[in-house]
Amino acid sequence: MHPTRKAVVTAAALLVMATAGCDSGAGATAAHQSSAKPGCPTALSRAEQAVKKAEEVNAPWKGPTTGPRAVHGKTVVYIAQTLTNPGVAGVAQGFQEAAKILGWHARTLNGQGTPGGIRAAFQQALALKPDGIVLSGFDPGSVAKEAKKARTAGIPLIGWHATATPGPSKDPQLFSNITSRVEDVAKISADWIITRSRGHAGVVLFTDATVPFAKHKSDLIKKELATCSGVKLLSYTNIPIPDASRRSIGEVRSLLSRFGRTWTYSAAINDLYFQHAAPALRAAGRDGAGTPYNIGAGDGDPSAFQRVNGKQFQAATVPEPLSEQGWQIIDEFNRAFTGAPDSGYVAPVHIATPTNSGGALSWDSEGYRQAYRKIWGE
Repeated sequence: MHPTRKAVVTAAALLVMATAGCDSGAGATAAHQSSAKPGCPTALSRAEQAVKKAEEVNAPWKGPTTGPRAVHGKTVVYIAQTLTNPGVAGVAQGFQEAAKILGWHARTLNGQGTPGGIRAAFQQALALKPDGIVLSGFDPGSVAKEAKKARTAGIPLIGWHATATPGPSKDPQLFSNITSRVEDVAKISADWIITRSRGHAGVVLFTDATVPFAKHKSDLIKKELATCSGVKLLSYTNIPIPDASRRSIGEVRSLLSRFGRTWTYSAAINDLYFQHAAPALRAAGRDGAGTPYNIGAGDGDPSAFQRVNGKQFQAATVPEPLSEQGWQIIDEFNRAFTGAPDSGYVAPVHIATPTNSGGALSWDSEGYRQAYRKIWGE
């Protein structure tokens, strides 16, 4: 087991996590919170079991162990929605690392977070006449014309968070879409809020409604929160990810003005929101380890882990195994190039907190590099 995963969540730690977050209003004390009756006993019991499983720290490789040996001399292009999205950037790093192992020529193009920028990046990718193209973090429908050209040229497309479900897609036509199951990520994020608050929470939910995957995720979080009668959704706040650095501080100030201490929890479809929310919360005199207790429903980049580990305005993250998924993209391309089907692998859901992270700055399954290299014969 990786040394950062030797931490064990003790029964005492679970008790603290289940009771520490019950600040449902101004002036609530820790003693009052811990003695409060659950706001939704049935939903709370179910959520507690799910959260306990997701916080387990052992992560042995459960992905593919067989597949085609590596082909060589390939060119692949990774189109990023924006490299200011840490999740997109983290996968790009794993993609580059794995491509280098195979001796492939890999390019990363930055779409700059705008429809025009993404289309321009796709056109640049097509001009390179690559063997494969990655659509990372954006709706394939926004580049339908370019995607059709790629298909006509026989270039397989692989998505990362490009559609709402993992695996192959017919419309849009993708060899595979790499993502955890959005239903699992959304549900466990909401369950963490239900568990930590013992069913008493005022929640702000941050989303990016311009990305169907992100909007679907936040809708699912909203649905799961609604299973607990004591959890109130105060605001469903739409901030497109490329605008987060510009808009988050103002939005958070407005939310603080509107809801004050009744705002006790937040969930966001991406950890990035809390990076930009932190200055406004700090300026308002909020404690980084206090309310609102924030959980990112993706993507678990190093900066998110730093906030979680340091208890700086983020209490938990549901991380994607970003580097591992970059390697998976290369493996899926190798399968596509050799006529094999996709691997069908979907990473399991996990919650990282200060209690179980062991100070790590990422979350990946153990041994994925060795597993893929063995498959490829490298």
